[in-house]
Amino acid sequence: MGGLALALGTLGATVLLGRRKPRRKRMTKEQLDNYHRNSEADRWARPGMSVTFRAEIMPSRDRAERTFRVVKLLPSKRVLLEGVAGEHTESEFEPVR
Repeated sequence: MGGLALALGTLGATVLLGRRKPRRKRMTKEQLDNYHRNSEADRWARPGMSVTFRAEIMPSRDRAERTFRVVKLLPSKRVLLEGVAGEHTESEFEPVR
């Protein structure tokens, strides 16, 4: 009888411990830095900045002909350009030097 009580007690403790909410893991330093980063300052383009389309998108044009000024950065991280119709993504442009 004592063995049965011990087994049931062990089983009950296991069930209670198993139902506890999992603990949140601590953030690493890198995760904390990303969490506290100012998202407004961390943008790939800003109004007034010049961006250059990749040569594959505008073939047979010089770099100067492929360069345009950013008018507005949209919440979707797309940009509106001066002199070009439509919204454009970061992947359409050459990397910033």
